[in-house]
Amino acid sequence: MQVLNHDLVGYVARLDRFAEEAHKSASSSVSEVNAFDIQRLKDYLGALKALKAHQESQPQLDLPESHQKFSYEVAEAIEAADVENESINDMLNLFKVLRFELLNSQSARLGSGWMVHDSKRCDSLIAKMESLIANYIEVATPLDLPESSPQEAVSGPGKLGI
Repeated sequence: MQVLNHDLVGYVARLDRFAEEAHKSASSSVSEVNAFDIQRLKDYLGALKALKAHQESQPQLDLPESHQKFSYEVAEAIEAADVENESINDMLNLFKVLRFELLNSQSARLGSGWMVHDSKRCDSLIAKMESLIANYIEVATPLDLPESSPQEAVSGPGKLGI
């Protein structure tokens, strides 16, 4: 997939990396999202918000020579099968929705920057992820699910080698 927006390609690359981190997290294979993975998820969302704020703080660029002449390749999304942890699956689904919305947005057709409605859509999805962490994961989990566990295979190890 290709996008014209150099800001969005960087944003989506980070979004993809953070989704992969969540998918491969230690919490993905159990019903608990441990404190370390909760903090990582919060940090990932904070990083996405900071990057977007930086991008939106920049002046609008007039790019008559390069717009539509340069496009940027977006890597394929990770094929993330459901994992044992429903909360991690919920986060992965929201990452996936955000990615799809951004790559198919009007902003993806700009040379740089964000259109106001795409920006609000992104903010709403990030807020929903933050709310999931604060109002469900940190409040109602872990759950003792001895009869229904394990229901999915582990997500596998992270990348190996140099």
